[in-house]
Amino acid sequence: MLIRHDGKLTGWAAAIVAWSVAGLFMPAMLCGQPVSSPELARLFDEAWQDELRRDPLLATRVGEKRWNGELPQVSLAAQEERLEAKRRFLQRAEAIDPNTLSETDRVHWKIFVRLLRDDLTEGAFRGYLLAITNRSGFYIDFPDLPQWVPLATVQDYRDYLSRLRQFGRYAEENIELLREGIRQKMVLPAVVLEGVEDVIRSPISENPRDTPWFAPFRAFPASVPSGIRDDLAHEAEEAIRQVVVPAYRKILDFMKSEYLPAARASVGASDLPNGRDYYRHRVQMFSTLDITPEEIHEIGLQEVRRIRAEMEAVPSRIGFQGSYQQFVEHLRTDPKYYAATKEQLLKEVSYVLKRVDGELPRWFGRLPRMPYGIREVPEHIAPRTTTAYYMQPAGDGTRAGFYYVNTYNLKSRPLYEIEALSLHEAVPGHHLQIALAQELEDMPAFRRFAEPTAFVEGWALYAERLGQEMGFYQDPISDFGRLSYEMWRACRLVVDTGIHYFGWSRRQAIDFMLENTALSRHNIEAEVDRYISWPGQAVAYKIGELTIRRLRKEAEEALKERFDIRRFHDVVLGSGAVPLDVLEENVRRYIQETSSR
Repeated sequence: MLIRHDGKLTGWAAAIVAWSVAGLFMPAMLCGQPVSSPELARLFDEAWQDELRRDPLLATRVGEKRWNGELPQVSLAAQEERLEAKRRFLQRAEAIDPNTLSETDRVHWKIFVRLLRDDLTEGAFRGYLLAITNRSGFYIDFPDLPQWVPLATVQDYRDYLSRLRQFGRYAEENIELLREGIRQKMVLPAVVLEGVEDVIRSPISENPRDTPWFAPFRAFPASVPSGIRDDLAHEAEEAIRQVVVPAYRKILDFMKSEYLPAARASVGASDLPNGRDYYRHRVQMFSTLDITPEEIHEIGLQEVRRIRAEMEAVPSRIGFQGSYQQFVEHLRTDPKYYAATKEQLLKEVSYVLKRVDGELPRWFGRLPRMPYGIREVPEHIAPRTTTAYYMQPAGDGTRAGFYYVNTYNLKSRPLYEIEALSLHEAVPGHHLQIALAQELEDMPAFRRFAEPTAFVEGWALYAERLGQEMGFYQDPISDFGRLSYEMWRACRLVVDTGIHYFGWSRRQAIDFMLENTALSRHNIEAEVDRYISWPGQAVAYKIGELTIRRLRKEAEEALKERFDIRRFHDVVLGSGAVPLDVLEENVRRYIQETSSR
């Protein structure tokens, strides 16, 4: 799973997560190319600059430093201004006849228009009033600020201090959104907010030096003169004491006195205002396809049946005596399948990834220059977040990508899932795909940093299965872990639509996943709460993976002995992250051009 710790994202930031290889044939339109239409290039640049100005955290992430000392304006007025700006950009785009554009520019135009229409539809439903989930939001993400902002120069430190001083205003504006959500009945379910008070309290301390925000002032880089370090540290103490900590106390008081009492008892998005229409929109936005909740639910049931048959064959392969359910319980409870320490877990993950690194050139013609690292999930969110996630590199190349591993509650982190999890979150999953996209230097900026969920998560799920061909999952138990992860994503199609469209309870969703996956109860409950608080997002994984697999099969059958897996993967990744209909066009063009050579 790809996560960005910079608050509730809107606009392209929510959709968002020139190269050739010697001897490698690539269709011309798939390479990073400058926009040839001056009018279109100007429109793309103006819209992108507007997005960065309105979201300084996004700007920092992509390497634009002009707003490094700012936090976003997220008030109700700012939301309306942002949407109005997007309406104007959409009007300008729709005034351009795509038939007059080059083939490459038409693809850019199509994606640009889709992103704007999706964002405006989300705005029409006032989705921005759901400004938090159970695992993300301004108060969850702000303690992580020191981990990803630049802190190499005196100016970097002053920019960081400026953001600390602005947090009071930023928190007030987020509270304004949540308060309006209460008025409009756009609020989270109560069940996913259990424990939120502890999350808010976690970074608070009477001593500013004991808070996560003071971390950069404990050890300065050599580039910061020693003569001003004490002054900077003193300024940080004052900003944390006078602004940040009081803001967190205000957030805590608001949640206790206003938001939690107003949280709804129901769990499905269909119970929100215009909820069924809102959920249908979310399904299409996250899947990037014209597909209905009913269709997704049925696809999910079919996939659950298929994968269940494969999973049930594993116990006999290893000579297990007992029923399938006894086998699953054995996996959930036998200590030999779990790390005794967090250090052991992290070492196991590191070893798997080092093995994967050595296999990549056999499967990809192009590999990213940017490396990745491994970190532990921060303690303040670990109990309520997923098993792992990935944070993308800085857009300017100054920070690597990071694979975050959850070391909380080791009895819920089975070792037999490590191969599938690591292939998904790092390589050849999220890191390989996202780092490559960011290195498409001639691509319009909004394309380089786009992260349509169906493509990004669909590719990462495809990468899990690719591990079979790469020589992983040799142990039947590890292969069961892979199947369990695939089943997890298939269950999402059923559970997400079940909760948000067909009226399922939280208990029904948990029981369905307990019955059909080998995930621990802790993980299942955390996942179900994630689906409840983030309608539609979870369906994108399996839909994207099924699309990539279908297109690969189509290419293999059409090209036969001319099919080259490295070329196919480079075609899939060569345009950055794209909506699935654009991916289909790219692959079919590749098939046609390869066939005609």
